[in-house]
Amino acid sequence: MPISPNQGSTGGGTIVTITGTNLGGATAVRFGTKTATITANTPTSVTVISPSGSGTVPVTVTTPGGTSNPLSFFYVGAPFKSSISPVTGVTAGGNTVTINGTGLSTATSVSFGGVTATPTVVNDGQLTVAVPAGTGPGPVSVSVTTAGGTNNGLSYTYVDAPTVTSLNPDSGPTSGGTVVTITGTNLSSTQSVTFDGTPAPFTVISDTTVSVVTPPGAAGAVDVTVTTTGGAATAAGGFTYLAGPGI
Repeated sequence: MPISPNQGSTGGGTIVTITGTNLGGATAVRFGTKTATITANTPTSVTVISPSGSGTVPVTVTTPGGTSNPLSFFYVGAPFKSSISPVTGVTAGGNTVTINGTGLSTATSVSFGGVTATPTVVNDGQLTVAVPAGTGPGPVSVSVTTAGGTNNGLSYTYVDAPTVTSLNPDSGPTSGGTVVTITGTNLSSTQSVTFDGTPAPFTVISDTTVSVVTPPGAAGAVDVTVTTTGGAATAAGGFTYLAGPGI
């Protein structure tokens, strides 16, 4: 006489179906000492709503013909989430985050501001999940749903991808040291600025402005890439290194 699912929240409320024979006219289904609410009954199945409980309890079905053999049902506590990493990412989604906590082994979904994704369970204390696309930039609540229930409490922030509109000045000596103002959008979370792949020291002035000092480079036009938590933007050939005079 199988029982499905065979686990559910300690708070009760899990819809459980028990299948077998001679189950018609069921008068009671008990989870341990507690009686469940019967919602459907046929000669081969009984569907009930589990009562609250804890641990592992025997489940029995009582009909006018007697009481069945017991089946085991496992009560699972609500999950607890302790951390999420990283806490920010692109609005388009797709990056993978790790959630740590307890009671995560039965996780079936993770919600980011109401948009759900299917996680990969690593163990009872950790899961990973690909972040779904957000509706726009900004923080959203993160909840994990398991057989034990749903737990909130974490936050994830969507960040729009950056853009680069101009560099001023857009040229300087190959020796480097030129202070350049980069103008664009969504630059406040800038993590790096590179000139032809070479990292440059920078200072974030505002969400639209970053000040950077050019590293040394070879003569010619090079790509300038700004990387933020929201992605990367490249000004192709955005800065030109000028060779010094020779006599």
